Amino acid sequence: MNHQETKLHLTNSLHRCLQQTPEKIATIFRGRVRRYDEFCARVARLAGALHAAGLAAGERVGVLALNSDRYLETCMAVWWGGGVLNPVNIRWSVPEIVYSLDDCDTGILFIDDQFVPMAAAIRKTAKREPTFIYMGEGETPVGMQSYESLIAGHEPVEDAWRGYEDLAIVMYTGGTTGFPKGVIQSHRNIWSGCIQRIAEAPPVRNGRSLHAAPLFHMAALSRALNQFIAGETHVIIPVFNASEVLETIERERVTEIGLVPTMIQALIDHPEFGKRDVSSVKRLVYGASPIVAAVLERTMAVLPGVEFSQSYGLTEAMVVTTNPPENHGEAGRASGLSLSVGRAAWGTSVKVVDEAGNEVPRGVVGEIVIRGPSVTRGYWNKPQETAGTLRDGWLHTGDGAWMNEAGYLFIVDRMKDMIVSGGENVYSAEVESAIGRHPAVAMCAVIGIPSETWGETVHAIVVPRPGEPVSEGDIREHCRTLIANYKCPKSIEFRTAMPLSGAGKILKRDLRAPYWEGKAKKVN
Repeated sequence: MNHQETKLHLTNSLHRCLQQTPEKIATIFRGRVRRYDEFCARVARLAGALHAAGLAAGERVGVLALNSDRYLETCMAVWWGGGVLNPVNIRWSVPEIVYSLDDCDTGILFIDDQFVPMAAAIRKTAKREPTFIYMGEGETPVGMQSYESLIAGHEPVEDAWRGYEDLAIVMYTGGTTGFPKGVIQSHRNIWSGCIQRIAEAPPVRNGRSLHAAPLFHMAALSRALNQFIAGETHVIIPVFNASEVLETIERERVTEIGLVPTMIQALIDHPEFGKRDVSSVKRLVYGASPIVAAVLERTMAVLPGVEFSQSYGLTEAMVVTTNPPENHGEAGRASGLSLSVGRAAWGTSVKVVDEAGNEVPRGVVGEIVIRGPSVTRGYWNKPQETAGTLRDGWLHTGDGAWMNEAGYLFIVDRMKDMIVSGGENVYSAEVESAIGRHPAVAMCAVIGIPSETWGETVHAIVVPRPGEPVSEGDIREHCRTLIANYKCPKSIEFRTAMPLSGAGKILKRDLRAPYWEGKAKKVN
């Protein structure tokens, strides 16, 4: 047997689709439809173009673009050609982008219309000027190669069949808690994570999954890979936009969608929500950050019959826990299990430990540590950071949580986001959940700010619902009915919007910055 045949390859799903369902629709992007035989042919030709551009086995290829059918073709073409994918964070500035390209020596960069204006600065400042491949919809800019011309002008090549421990991705962390690090994931890591998710919740049969969350993020990309493995159809929009999501669901009869909580809230609050036909949706998967109970309850009320499930994972580990649909029903909400991130996924071990690495009793808050087949080998060229995160065979997540007797995990905060006020530990997620239950609150975030008396005090940033006035006193009085007084915000500010990462997470780092500027440390 050829050794290559025993490996786990991310491209294997395409071979299966080409063999079994070549005429099935693979991708739909704003009216552009491609079948699997067309998709695979384009991938093989694009891989040939990458070889002509100098791609060798294991070399990195970057993608700086919004979601599209071409984004998915590019991912698969990089692996088909034997390369390693570097999906660039679309919210980054030029210096941050250049840092990621330089850090892992990325020689080819796919770029679309949104980011073409950055190309000159990238060229000027990158240590290695990348070969630019323009994947947009307009005329190809001077100095770049045309995506469609490359496909038309190159013969298809055979799959390189790299797999198993061969590197597949260098995916840089979003930088919400520090300087970006390149998380390395092998074909085995990613394939294992996908199969673990499918074992828990197979994609909807003959379904159409909508990709609205950014594909540079592991949660969104892994959902796309699951769809390829299952041989189902991808529906793609460039970025999350509540109006376009609703319109696309109605037009394309979308059956499944994955969103982060901020997106879910924007969707159900949109004035067109009740006017669009979303009856085709059978499943909504959410994750990436905790969801406020009130938002979950409202969403379930306006989407009766939809299957809700949650997953918790990291860039460093695709899947950690899953919370199935049965815990989102009336009984699950009554028991509180709907607010859990679920139990360890099949094949993954999860513990909650203290600072010394000892497992804490059930119900006690500690740090989540994990091990399993989807856990990263570490960070690109950062042995010290790798050693600090991977200790004694366990990945230390930095997430604070407690576990109940049945093994359900309840996340309370990033450990470094925990607020210590007057010697008491306050977990921002608990306070945010209380504030979020106020009917006039659209979105909120809780941070610790410096205090000479208490070390830190609880500070809330609130985005009110349009046309629903609310005061600081209203918020405080509301919180006192739900949580202990020492946990209630001592100060509150109102904003019209929150700073969000490309993955839709609230950037607490940016919220904290003005309060801790000039301080020697960021917590007291």
